[in-house]
Amino acid sequence: MAQNFLGKSPKWYKLVIVGFLIINPILFAIDPFVAGWVLVVEFIFTLAMALKCYPLQPGGLLAIEAVILGMTSAKHVQAEVTGNFEVILLLVFMVAGIYFMKDLLLFSFTKLVVTMRSKILLSLTFCAVSAFLSAFLDALTVIAVIIAVAVGFYSVYHKVASGNGNNQDHDHSSDHGLLESHRVDLEQFRAFLRSLVMHAGVGSALGGVCTLVGEPQNLIIADQAGWEFLEFVLRMMPVTLPVLITGFLTCILLEKYSKFGYGAKLPDSIRKILTDFNNEKSANMSNQDKAKLIIQAIIGVWLIVGLAMHLAAVGLIGLSVIILATAFTGVTEEHALGKAFEEALPFTALLVVFFTIVAVIIDQNLFGPVIQVVLQAEGHTQLVLFYIANGFLSMVSDNVFVGTVYIHEVKAALQHGLISREQFDLLAVAINTGTNLPSVATPNGQAAFLFLLTSALAPLLRLSYGTMVWMALPYTIVLSLIGLFGVLYNLVPMTDLMINMGWLHVR
Repeated sequence: MAQNFLGKSPKWYKLVIVGFLIINPILFAIDPFVAGWVLVVEFIFTLAMALKCYPLQPGGLLAIEAVILGMTSAKHVQAEVTGNFEVILLLVFMVAGIYFMKDLLLFSFTKLVVTMRSKILLSLTFCAVSAFLSAFLDALTVIAVIIAVAVGFYSVYHKVASGNGNNQDHDHSSDHGLLESHRVDLEQFRAFLRSLVMHAGVGSALGGVCTLVGEPQNLIIADQAGWEFLEFVLRMMPVTLPVLITGFLTCILLEKYSKFGYGAKLPDSIRKILTDFNNEKSANMSNQDKAKLIIQAIIGVWLIVGLAMHLAAVGLIGLSVIILATAFTGVTEEHALGKAFEEALPFTALLVVFFTIVAVIIDQNLFGPVIQVVLQAEGHTQLVLFYIANGFLSMVSDNVFVGTVYIHEVKAALQHGLISREQFDLLAVAINTGTNLPSVATPNGQAAFLFLLTSALAPLLRLSYGTMVWMALPYTIVLSLIGLFGVLYNLVPMTDLMINMGWLHVR
């Protein structure tokens, strides 16, 4: 039983998890508040050790114990899952939909990578495109695209490096058959892909903060403030525009000076392999293959238009992508459909476990003391504290949950006459930017980052929790400080200017 418990995880890791399960009931009997915070730290530990053991099993054991102990209830967990049902649908259907568009994605991005020789320009392109798409689409969708592309690149090279032909079956998750002469290049290729996916991940945060549809909490905050799409963009612009510019500059500098794990270039030998693969694919492409790419391109246009205009829930648009992509490309077998769901469903289960931890945070009022301290401040001090508190709590919890809690508290303060409408608008901006920007510090801060950490790509690229935190650190510092500066200094005069020019209306 000891060997079966958590499978091939290290013995010390198994003992730590058992220790957590033993100590939690004791702490809960002594002080439920302390036990709640300890549980949050323990769950973060399971995320940090994702390469040792997928977090679903150890995190799930902690969540089950929390429900048994009464730290939350199964009914509350169900309510949290129901409240986030659109996210569940997104993961189940949209990620699978992207799977059926991988031919087009790999074809397009391969041409981009082999033709764009400047790593700085390539990194900036990944960051900027991710930011633009995330401003109008869901960040999880954008990251799903990036993961599909990176896995495609990796599998193409890994197959060649293992001495297998294009028509042979190959397991790219194992290095056992890898030729010795390719091992050094493979490590550099991993570093190359790691930097690109991290730039894209940060780009999704840069774009997501800018618009009403960029992140789920943006919609909630805008609804409470009564802002339409354009007003939301304009009110956020004094903060988001400087953050966007400095974010892109940070991307350039990190690549130029090769700091924090960035700067790795694509080895010439691998560029040749990808170029040969691209040329061979193009030369051997039949009319049927070309028709598939055309269909996928049309579906891609529908995907962007449907998401940007919010024609349906994201998950339902994803389901339509699955139906269209399979119906018009000849994928009709059940087992072929099943492969598309292999990536998303484990993370969906993990997300439900995460909602259990959120339910514990609510029931044990873990954020209560922080909220009270922040609400007691006034003026510019209140703006700063709101930004910092939202940023810190979003690093350890769900930024949608944090943003929702704070905007409702601020709305209640406005309704009771404790703050002015002007201060409410400023606080709403501070809450939105606070939940979106500092949360890039940790994978659990944003769902897109957590998805990347627990995806099939992470072990291939050796992308651990600590590596993600380290690579995100320069972005975290720059985005957090520039965002704070925007909230504190630029916001009031810029907002007044927009009101005077008639861009914003005063309530």
